[in-house]
Amino acid sequence: MQVTVERSALLKSLGHVHRVVERRNTIPILSNVLLRASSGTLGLKATDLDLEVTESLPADVTQPGATTVPAHMIYDIVRKLPDGAQVSLETTGETGQMLIRSGRSRFTLQTLPESDFPDLAAGDMTHRFNLPAQELRRLIEKTQFAISTEETRYYLNGIYLHTAENDGGPVMRAVATDGHRLARVETAAPAGSAGMPGVIVPRKAVAEIIKLVETAGEDVGIELSPAKIRITFDSVVLTSKLIDGTFPDYQRVIPANNDKTLIVERSDFAAAVDRVSTISSERGRAVKLAVSDGQVTLSVTNPDSGSAVEELQADYAAAPIEIGFNARYLLDITEQLDSDTATFKLADAGSPTLVQDREGASALYVLMPMRV
Repeated sequence: MQVTVERSALLKSLGHVHRVVERRNTIPILSNVLLRASSGTLGLKATDLDLEVTESLPADVTQPGATTVPAHMIYDIVRKLPDGAQVSLETTGETGQMLIRSGRSRFTLQTLPESDFPDLAAGDMTHRFNLPAQELRRLIEKTQFAISTEETRYYLNGIYLHTAENDGGPVMRAVATDGHRLARVETAAPAGSAGMPGVIVPRKAVAEIIKLVETAGEDVGIELSPAKIRITFDSVVLTSKLIDGTFPDYQRVIPANNDKTLIVERSDFAAAVDRVSTISSERGRAVKLAVSDGQVTLSVTNPDSGSAVEELQADYAAAPIEIGFNARYLLDITEQLDSDTATFKLADAGSPTLVQDREGASALYVLMPMRV
């Protein structure tokens, strides 16, 4: 194999694929990236057996061929080469090594044969559709924070993507929950998504998708089967296994009869929560909201360090209520809201609270209270 590529193009592509590769691997081939040169393109592929990313870029191919080299090492080498450089990649059959040349720099890397590299066979995809890149990004960004990290409840370790019926017609929904908070965001269902299986996209795949979608064009291609998802961003293709489990019936958690409405200025409220929570213990993180006519009083009491109180103006006209929340969770949710205000629909101190920009917004959040 002999191929010459432009350094910035190679660095960008290696940046996309090398992130999939775990730093510590018991299987040596999984530490490597597959390079395949043929007819004017260089293809790159990396996998951890659950997630696979491939990309192709234009290249000057003198001699077609394929090999695998350590992913993080080649990425670091190319990253440290001068901007604008041409990079030559060359293998010879005898040594089992790759020679990387650029200007006066020479590197020799150990290779492993292409035939050892695993293929994440996607199988038949039952549904295909396109989604605007910014909509896919919104669905993920607004729900990602609520993904559970508790490995025992593995079916919560991802985002549940499915179609549903709403008053305005069919929608595509992304839902994530860790049992303490729930995020549900929806967008108009794209053509071709009707009847798609509800799928749970794993946390690692979600993290990669959000990075790749930043550089994607206007539309992103999505293909689904009950076991795999494949997402195409221009010249990058990400294929991931899905979580094999049943996502809980989240609709049962979303309160429908919360009759007390509290509206606050979002940025002022978030800043006040942040300030008073300075006093809270690292373990408890509880902040109490005492809500009454036209105001909300935020307070934190920590027997070890002291107390904090702050009053805010609010739009509230129902019966007074005192309720406690985890300060970190409150801040996570208010960060996701787009408008200047945050609307809380409350029931009582022991029931879940609904949080939205406004009534009927396409993103809604449910937060379980804490005892304070």
